[in-house]
Amino acid sequence: MLASDFQAIRELSRSLGRSSEPSHFGNDECQLVVKDGQGQLVGWARAGWWEPDDPVAPAGYYLSGVEVAREYQQRGLASMLTAARLEWIAMRDKRYAWCVVNAQNTESLALQASFGFEEIARASHFGSVSFSGGSGLLLRKEITEDSSIVSA
Repeated sequence: MLASDFQAIRELSRSLGRSSEPSHFGNDECQLVVKDGQGQLVGWARAGWWEPDDPVAPAGYYLSGVEVAREYQQRGLASMLTAARLEWIAMRDKRYAWCVVNAQNTESLALQASFGFEEIARASHFGSVSFSGGSGLLLRKEITEDSSIVSA
């Protein structure tokens, strides 16, 4: 992800009713973009170390965002981006990958389940992340040498 991608990320995020701000992303993160054949950004994702200062959610490597343009959804891009982020995490942590998801985001929950994430806790917030609708899920995926990190 380059600074030249930031405006396209903002526009994609707004088109999905979200407000991602790439200038706030960390420097030591996994940051990925997907572009179409004409070089137009059609998706992005990130993962990184997070210390949520939360009694339930531990510090660790978290998947922390994925967005795909509506016209490119259901083509496997989110899965591809998730597999790449999990590989990045597995090179840094041999135990767990984490994520937090709004309980109402059924598409994200299905994506995470396809990669073997399991629910650890539910709360109205984890660290600084609060959830519209009042409930979020803390999900964890165990990373082991004898298990695949990619979805089946």
